[in-house]
Amino acid sequence: MSLSRRQVTSAAVASIPLAFAATGTAHAGGRRHRTLYIAGDSTAAQKYADAAPETGWGMALPFLLHRHLTVANHAVNGRSSKSFVDEGRLEAILSSIRPGDFLLVQFAHNDEKSADPTRYTEPWSTYQEYLRMYVEGARARGARPVLATAVERRRFDADGRAVPSHGEYPAAMRALAAEERVALLDVQALSLALWQELGVEETKEYFNWTATEQDNTHFNPPGAIAVARLVARELLRTRVLAPRDVRRLDGEIPQAWITWPEAVA
Repeated sequence: MSLSRRQVTSAAVASIPLAFAATGTAHAGGRRHRTLYIAGDSTAAQKYADAAPETGWGMALPFLLHRHLTVANHAVNGRSSKSFVDEGRLEAILSSIRPGDFLLVQFAHNDEKSADPTRYTEPWSTYQEYLRMYVEGARARGARPVLATAVERRRFDADGRAVPSHGEYPAAMRALAAEERVALLDVQALSLALWQELGVEETKEYFNWTATEQDNTHFNPPGAIAVARLVARELLRTRVLAPRDVRRLDGEIPQAWITWPEAVA
């Protein structure tokens, strides 16, 4: 599949931090810059001015990490574990990733679309097969793969209970992580619990609900920050990152820090 000008530019923007990482700049204690790459879909992706206030959680994650960690957000709207590979996006990451870096992988939202053969994967076969490509590709280059179950949509039943929406995909990822001994961030379970705690009405303040749109999949800045905190806490819990790598887990992140660049035609 050919890439549009906007897609090519998005990939270039995502790779800008790599120029700084490539210099090998040393920090106190002998630590060098490391890069955390994100491969994922629209829930994590960089958004542009024409989509504001829609915000991917990957846009908020850098504010939770110390400066010796760079976030290279390669997540793109509408991609599945399959289409991300088929479009050459995984290969673009693997061509830049270095020993000591991280590859954080979150897919399921678009893998579920059985009517679209360019994106659909089956949880216990092709989904796991594609995820293995990310795991093996990162390991072959000395980087650490990290799997993250897909963040949950805003979905409640008639009794006000938050209900899961990703079918067997989270279970399939959990099983693969255990089999391959890969760190697992269980964002699906944690986000479902958070939406339950917040409830039907308050969750509207976290999703992209505007005067013209009622979006129960994508986030606004508060929602993106909340999910990024879940991700950061899981990175600590699984010991992918050390306490010195993470900051502001409980402190305020001003929404003004999150910006949406102009889209490229």
